[in-house]
Amino acid sequence: MDLSGRVAIVTGSGRGLGLAYARALAAAGASVVVNDVDQAVVDAAVAGIGGDTIGVAAAVGDTESAEMLVNAAVRAFGRLDVLITNAGILRDRVLWKMTDDDFDAVVRVHLRGTFTCARAAAIRMREQGTGGRIILIGSPAGQRGNFGQTNYAAAKAGIAAMARTWALELARNEITVNAVIPIAATEMTRTIPAFAPVIEEAERTGTPYPAWLRHDEGLGTVEDVTGLITFLASDAAKGITGQAIGVGGDRLSLWSHPAEKAVRFQEGGWSAEQIADGWDFEPETYGIPAPKK
Repeated sequence: MDLSGRVAIVTGSGRGLGLAYARALAAAGASVVVNDVDQAVVDAAVAGIGGDTIGVAAAVGDTESAEMLVNAAVRAFGRLDVLITNAGILRDRVLWKMTDDDFDAVVRVHLRGTFTCARAAAIRMREQGTGGRIILIGSPAGQRGNFGQTNYAAAKAGIAAMARTWALELARNEITVNAVIPIAATEMTRTIPAFAPVIEEAERTGTPYPAWLRHDEGLGTVEDVTGLITFLASDAAKGITGQAIGVGGDRLSLWSHPAEKAVRFQEGGWSAEQIADGWDFEPETYGIPAPKK
């Protein structure tokens, strides 16, 4: 996939998934703006990627940081074509132990940071008049909920909703907006007991992840996610927008949008007693399923 001439910003790209995205885009020919809160991490990432790559150390969340990233891309490369909003933090706690600061910090980086960066990018892309690609990074937690992640799950669910909304708003400008739902071996997945020993063994020996992990659980390396990112940044994906697309290991998936599953009608409306008497809906499942291995 050739991205020559494209200019991309990847937030939170100093390490992990974000760094893998930035590397893949650069390898496909794009000029890339790397971002992290730590200047030393940014410098190391830029040096490791090489090519037409610059770095911006900034904490995502504020409008000022978002505009700094867009302005840096335009100053260095003359334009902006692709934005990937990957920056994020975790402050995991169950509801009754989660503090205001725990909640606000995660929502600020994930949800507000996605909003401010996408807004700044959309303004620039609309001014250019040549379309663009906005790729928002979601999570299975935002699609299904996850124990101990009130803040993270809420922010990621909001990101999927923003992708659908912005796809509508930016369609006339030929700017596509999609949410990617990645599953990969990161610092977070290493904490899952069923995954941790396998990930550690693979990293120690260099052996591939077993089939049950890559196929059944859809979990692989960070590099396994990059093909979807590169595809969505390309002309080949110009007709794809407003979608939540999952990728990990050997699995590529399309997530459904929230929709009415079943409907019942009662002339004159429903009283509490009528609902109780007539309730025959099959409940939806919730939560990320436990590994089968």
